[in-house]
Amino acid sequence: MSHQLSDRINNLPISQTLSMAAKARELKSQGIDIISLSLGEPDFNTPDFIKEAAKQAIDANYNSYTPVDGYLELQEAVCRKFIRDNGINYTPNQIVVSTGAKQSLANVAMVLLNPGDEAILPAPYWVSYEAIVNLCEAIPVVISTNIEQDFKITPEQLETAITPKTKLVFFNSPSNPSGAVYSKQELRALADVLVKHPHVYVISDEIYEHIIYEGSAFSMAAFDDMYENTITINGLSKAFAMTGWRLGYLGAPQWIAKACTKMQGQITSGTNCITQRAAITALDAPVSKIKYMVDEFKERRNLVLNLLQDIPGFITKNVPGAFYFFPDVSYYFGKTVQGQKIENATDLSMYILEKANVATVTGDAFGTPNCIRLSYATSRELLVEAIGRIKEVLEI
Repeated sequence: MSHQLSDRINNLPISQTLSMAAKARELKSQGIDIISLSLGEPDFNTPDFIKEAAKQAIDANYNSYTPVDGYLELQEAVCRKFIRDNGINYTPNQIVVSTGAKQSLANVAMVLLNPGDEAILPAPYWVSYEAIVNLCEAIPVVISTNIEQDFKITPEQLETAITPKTKLVFFNSPSNPSGAVYSKQELRALADVLVKHPHVYVISDEIYEHIIYEGSAFSMAAFDDMYENTITINGLSKAFAMTGWRLGYLGAPQWIAKACTKMQGQITSGTNCITQRAAITALDAPVSKIKYMVDEFKERRNLVLNLLQDIPGFITKNVPGAFYFFPDVSYYFGKTVQGQKIENATDLSMYILEKANVATVTGDAFGTPNCIRLSYATSRELLVEAIGRIKEVLEI
């Protein structure tokens, strides 16, 4: 009997980050000592003050369906957060709470993109951006960057990429996978291009905004002339170590927020009630309450930078945000390492997994085929061991 799946699912790639994580778990289950640097998941426990809020919500019998776009109290907390941290003035009817920032991103793409529309993806980009655009039957338009330009696009590149068919531009700062952070001045220069094209909307993915070590993050929607054309995406997974709680949110012009609520109402409805109540407490807390995690990530960043610089052929720069390094490893392409030919980043990533028992992610998944991504969201001890193993197996 033939299985006739839709073209939509047949053409959808598997997430490379999740695939590598699954492969690492499979090898671990076989008793192999795998160190995973593949997933962007903080290794901290969710802060106790957030867990206490969740327990109180359970005891208060929050157990019913939630409003599709989120509890009003949470929408109000999100508005307070946007004013406090980003200088963006949203009202509750401009906020939609979803089951993770990924759903927020998908909602926006689905309500704005028609088949044949173009969506600009500055590369490297997060793995799901391209898949989401393809699901909407729109056309991804990739702007390539490299480590020499700190993986940030220029206004000239953006201007060249925009056409009458362009509908969306995805921005992610601080960036997954590169750790790059656009300064206010750099975003202003890009905004000067975008205001000339009012048919183009910006998705500003700011999930890593609090994980920043030098300078500060800035929001595109904080520019008055970009407010009506920007959708700001954020969530709790990274900064609050709440990956499994599944809560993201967006702030947008009301007509876009209303459309996202309509879309979500037919797919998942409202986000988990206990997570929402805990999220109110998380968002209202001063940012200083999670500083201990950011401080530890910074120490790991410094440690990993020094370790990577000792690996021949890894071109690495310091990164100001997120918890990834994205070294250029093209030095190894076409070379034979310990009897194995390495043709590309995917080969190298698999070689490192098989020979060093360390899971990374190929840069092909992020639209930048000369690189691999390593997450340092794990202990210093494991980081030292993992990078030591990588260095050992790459000796030519």
